[in-house]
Amino acid sequence: GGIIALGLESGDRLISVQLTDGQREILLGTRQGLTIRFKEEEVRSMGRTAYGVKGITLEEGNEVIGMETITPDSTTSILTVTEGGYGKRTPVGEYRIQGRGGKGIISVKTTERNGLAVGFLQVRDDDQIMLMAAQGKVLRCKVDDIREIGRNTQGVRILDLDGEGDRVVGVARLAEVVEREDVGSEDTPEA
Repeated sequence: GGIIALGLESGDRLISVQLTDGQREILLGTRQGLTIRFKEEEVRSMGRTAYGVKGITLEEGNEVIGMETITPDSTTSILTVTEGGYGKRTPVGEYRIQGRGGKGIISVKTTERNGLAVGFLQVRDDDQIMLMAAQGKVLRCKVDDIREIGRNTQGVRILDLDGEGDRVVGVARLAEVVEREDVGSEDTPEA
């Protein structure tokens, strides 16, 4: 079942969907550590089966790994994590607005030490993230424990990997924990 939401070229895949109010800005992050920021109004409405418009021009071997939407006055940061266990937070204000379809600007230097980018997330200081490595190591950490530094840098070590061939394979922002009352307390009416 289901209905077609958009057309995809062979080899393409959908990586993110976000609701917006039409007044936001879009950031796209790539495996090679590039980011583009453009106004949402540059993306025109289309029918369900349309293929959409180009957000960023990719070099051979590069791919988009994340998409975030922000308000023009956002004070959040972009967390970029590499497969070598390095990461950094960069204030969204350091990403200048470009025209949709450009090549982007450096968000993190991808080097032999760092590896390619595997995570691209909008974060706030009070968020927590989880990193997962190929050989099973998992790390949960507070975002404010990760230094906020400029775009054109390699980042700092977040996760120590377990030897040759291990690499970070996933990064996720954890949902906010909501306190709730115990089910079955004396304040709960009996059925």
